[in-house]
Amino acid sequence: QLGQNSTTDYSSPVQIPGSSWTKFSMGNQHAWATKTDGTLWAWGDNGGGRLGLNETHPTGHKSSPVQVGSDTTWNGTISAAYVNSYAVKTDGTLWSMGANYYGQLGLNQGQPANVSSPTQIGSGTDWSFVHSSLYSAFAVKTNGTLWSWGYNNAGTLGVNDRAWRSSPVQIPGTTWTSKVSDGHTHALAIKSDGTLWGWGNNETGQLGLNDVVYYSSPVQVPGTTWSSINVGKQNAYATKSDNTFWTWGGNNESGPLGQNNRTKYSSPVQIPGTT
Repeated sequence: QLGQNSTTDYSSPVQIPGSSWTKFSMGNQHAWATKTDGTLWAWGDNGGGRLGLNETHPTGHKSSPVQVGSDTTWNGTISAAYVNSYAVKTDGTLWSMGANYYGQLGLNQGQPANVSSPTQIGSGTDWSFVHSSLYSAFAVKTNGTLWSWGYNNAGTLGVNDRAWRSSPVQIPGTTWTSKVSDGHTHALAIKSDGTLWGWGNNETGQLGLNDVVYYSSPVQVPGTTWSSINVGKQNAYATKSDNTFWTWGGNNESGPLGQNNRTKYSSPVQIPGTT
């Protein structure tokens, strides 16, 4: 997955061949990247066909970047997920590939129905952003609507139920931005007014709502000046428009929350600094 044409571990940075890379996304032992010419490249574990090379596990692992098809319209958004990959092309179309255990490919197919080549989700041309980390996916349209599909046992999809979806379903609201990030079974997203919203699994307080209650619909995290969000399995990190940095969650055993302690937090706490 390091793209070095080997399986050697490295403890210092090593360059991936090429000098015209523009976007990059790392999944679970695989990676996707685009070049300035709009081509898409993949390498690493190809289980379930997540590299989009029309090959399947186990013979399809790649230790060097390999071009995905011949299209030159991939410089929209890319997201390498756990066992899947997603992309929005420059023409506004939405694509997926890989494993499909919970309908997370959004292709209206039952499981497993793995797909090893890029396949378009629906027929829309107004998609602007896509993101996924595990078995659910989230995408934003140019009109500010937010859509989700896939695994939903913990209310991860934000549509007020726990039913899986194999096609995109709209999360209420029309002012969502591309600042959307999901953990394994929960998600957080920012609206255009600077408000931050969370939903899904909250067993360790990872939604930042000062409780450990699960929510199947978006609930606002206090504050109206949020500017970025990045979510992990049990922790979250966010910045505000005043350049302050905030964090919360239930995994702080090795100090990843930056608070000079090992305490868990179910509400945002500031990491020192204002720049």
